[in-house]
Amino acid sequence: MEASDDTEEPPLLLALTRFQVSEEFGFLLPDPLTELPAPYGPWMDIARELPQLIMSHQLRSHVHQMPQLSTQHLRGREELHLAHLVLSCITMGYVWQEGEEGTVQVLPRNLAVPYWEVSQALGLPPILSHADFVLANWRRKDPNGNLDTIITLPGGESLRGFILVTLLVEKAAVPGIKAIIGALRAILQCDEETLHRALQELAGAIEAMSEALRRMHDYVDPEVFYTVIRIFLSGWKDNPAMPHGLIYEGVSQEPMAYSGGSAAQSTVLHAFDELLGICHHEDSAAFLHRMRDYMPPPHRAFVEEIQRAVSLKQHVLSSGDARLRAAFNRCVSALTDFRSYHITIVTKYITIAAAKAKAGRAEPNSRAGPSGGKPPSALEAKGTGGSHIFSFLKSIRNTTREGMISA
Repeated sequence: MEASDDTEEPPLLLALTRFQVSEEFGFLLPDPLTELPAPYGPWMDIARELPQLIMSHQLRSHVHQMPQLSTQHLRGREELHLAHLVLSCITMGYVWQEGEEGTVQVLPRNLAVPYWEVSQALGLPPILSHADFVLANWRRKDPNGNLDTIITLPGGESLRGFILVTLLVEKAAVPGIKAIIGALRAILQCDEETLHRALQELAGAIEAMSEALRRMHDYVDPEVFYTVIRIFLSGWKDNPAMPHGLIYEGVSQEPMAYSGGSAAQSTVLHAFDELLGICHHEDSAAFLHRMRDYMPPPHRAFVEEIQRAVSLKQHVLSSGDARLRAAFNRCVSALTDFRSYHITIVTKYITIAAAKAKAGRAEPNSRAGPSGGKPPSALEAKGTGGSHIFSFLKSIRNTTREGMISA
């Protein structure tokens, strides 16, 4: 065996495809399937009618009549991802159909067992997550590039807008994901010009993410988001409405607790934090780390690979290069601004909307909640992932800002 070559590039610098990251779509699943094989027609029939079945209080009875299907006919990652999306949405509808005061303690075997098997095959938890609802829930509506969702829940155009705007934020991040690879390669090759260019690309991508996030105001109604949509993104961990979790019948006799969907499940921000050496405070860091369990395992491995790589911040510091320092700080500043803007969005869509919903509950003719009940209140001060939302978001924004390199 020949001696190893010291100039050999580390594993990170292999193709992004090793981590199931697309050159064109980043962490989004490229061109997701929209149909499952024929044996899974009973799942697809229910999934296509979810909003109507939930709002008419009929979903649970339809699930009870559903045959228990074997998962052995599912082939390949794309079919598994669509099956996971379909079963996740059916599960959210089943649990929350009657609002937070009419939850269930048991997910029936004919849903729970195949859902568990598909989850195990993908390495994802058996609950609706960012990996399902955003990354794998899009299709091209027409040749002009217009997009649509594959599976939906109550919330109409506002829900569609929420999913697709979040998808556009992920798409805007793609040049930044590629810039991570470029930056780390440039450090190893001592190529400061290429490193500077990669940092400029990263900053531009983060700024484009903020621009994409601003479109939330155009497509999502805060009242609809808070009173209709949000409960279906909620989990059964750290949620007072389901303090004991959920029993997956045929899988476990003990209840299991999983967090609902959260922006903290997006691999993008974890990857940027690791590259830029952002260190969050203990409580926030623990929550973020737990959210990695809700990422597809190859994406989680990508973040861990960046964590093990050479330190960008140390390289910039030791270089003494003012241009590199300015480019690095532009990245940190852009990430801080993105997180500040996320706080603005959360204030509008949760805090202000919650106050209006609370005021509405006091009125005799107040608007109905998810399916005719009252608007949800269990998570007024928490994110759907279960975090104490403002202390968490402000903490990670502030520690991001502290990542700047002073002159």
